[in-house]
Amino acid sequence: MAATEAPPRGKQRGVVRLALVTSLVTSLLTCCVRCDKPSNIVLILTDDQDVTLGGMNPMTQTKALIGEAGATFVNSFTVTPLCCPSRSSILSGQYPHNHAVRNNSLSGNCSSEQWQKGPESVAFPFYLSKRNYQTFFAGKYLNEYGKDVGHVPPGWDQWHALVGNSQYYNYTLSVNGKEEIHGDNYEKDYLTDLIKNRSLAFLDNRSPQHPFFLMLSPPAPHSPWTAAPQYQKKFVDVKAPRDGSFDKLGKDKHWLLRQASNPMSNTSLSYLDDAYRRRWQTLLSVDEMVASLVKKLKDIQELNNTYIFYTSDNGYHTGQFSLPIDKRQLYEFDIRIPLLVRGPGIKPNITVKAPVLNIDLAPTIMDISGVNLSTVNVDGQSFLSQMAPSLRNGTSRPYFLVEYTGEGNPNTDPACPKLGPGLSICYPDCVCEDSYNNTYACVRSLTSGQDLQYCEFADSESFVEVYNLTADPHQLENISKKIDPTILQTMNQRLIKLQSCANKGCRDYENMRWDQPLRSRFRNH
Repeated sequence: MAATEAPPRGKQRGVVRLALVTSLVTSLLTCCVRCDKPSNIVLILTDDQDVTLGGMNPMTQTKALIGEAGATFVNSFTVTPLCCPSRSSILSGQYPHNHAVRNNSLSGNCSSEQWQKGPESVAFPFYLSKRNYQTFFAGKYLNEYGKDVGHVPPGWDQWHALVGNSQYYNYTLSVNGKEEIHGDNYEKDYLTDLIKNRSLAFLDNRSPQHPFFLMLSPPAPHSPWTAAPQYQKKFVDVKAPRDGSFDKLGKDKHWLLRQASNPMSNTSLSYLDDAYRRRWQTLLSVDEMVASLVKKLKDIQELNNTYIFYTSDNGYHTGQFSLPIDKRQLYEFDIRIPLLVRGPGIKPNITVKAPVLNIDLAPTIMDISGVNLSTVNVDGQSFLSQMAPSLRNGTSRPYFLVEYTGEGNPNTDPACPKLGPGLSICYPDCVCEDSYNNTYACVRSLTSGQDLQYCEFADSESFVEVYNLTADPHQLENISKKIDPTILQTMNQRLIKLQSCANKGCRDYENMRWDQPLRSRFRNH
């Protein structure tokens, strides 16, 4: 047959049919590969963002693009109200008494060698990498991270971690184990925007055949509260809310609250109002980051196959019980955190009332990725079923633990000589926010019929605080001397059990009570 001749009609039809079949098979195989690919996951973790005092008010785009497009959790808590131990709980899925990170110091096990060789080596990013996830981290990791910038925790493909605590300018990053120094140029250095830009570049350069996990950890709204230039004049008339427990005397509370000056001085009021405004201003850049991320996911056709989590490591207070600014306390403003989630199987604009904890993030993320949760050592539980009931079977949580180990300075603060040693965070006006014996453990019972909090302190008073949040949502009255002794004993026994629990034992609620005399968990502290 001459090269220019057409094939016979029968052969021509056969060639066409073969081409069609080949194309169809290729399309089906491509579809199957894509359909079998696990969902992508994004975790956005802010720093010190409260939910009870209006901390989510500036987040208009975030609430619309994540909360209204998915689930808003109205009873989300941290198991410890401080950055490093909380973040360690998020990564490990464990209570602080198991991962052993006590506070923000290296001696308190924050990003220590013990942490790195122990819980960090099997934190949830390690398991995601085993599931062929492409992983990306940018922002604040742990407060003491960076003594060795060459240390990149297991599981991370792309690593852009802040050395030390939150900053907006003039910081150092570990970029895949190499030092990168930044200055004060807004376009190049503003950390929230840098996190946004590098995450978008990662998405552009990813491999479409594999799922991805991004953890974005901006500094906002942590001090020093440096807003982007375009937002520095926003909210100029906003003040911290004056309702609830604002500037109330903590007369029946732990001694640390009893030492606060009441009423607060004008100096303290001006200071906390300024902090409140500036915190909101820094959050506007986070809100823009969320909007840019959602747009990028839509542009690359991955939005419908991506779970996006938005939360914070702990809450915050500005004037509650006359404490000017900080966290570290057992009250609602410090332990409640925002949690919004959207993703496959989650109906839009739903509200979840069941209590969830930050130790639940790791098992939930691993659950999404396909990890068999029975093979991992976590104290938390997946809440995937609470968002998308058809996907998994889940159980509710009738009560949970909140624990904190106080920090203090061994020497007297020269600026506050009358206070003596053992205290810390004493500003403004020498009002201290923490101390060695600001060490406590609480059990919180939160069901449709009961909302109680029972707390014990490791101090010379063996102090106990109990609140009925149904009748007293602002925790104004300590009812430890009024409550039914049998309820007090039940809460005490649950606390003892929870403080020594591990793995499955932290979820074995049926065995959290037994007949035993009322005693203090801290008696031998």
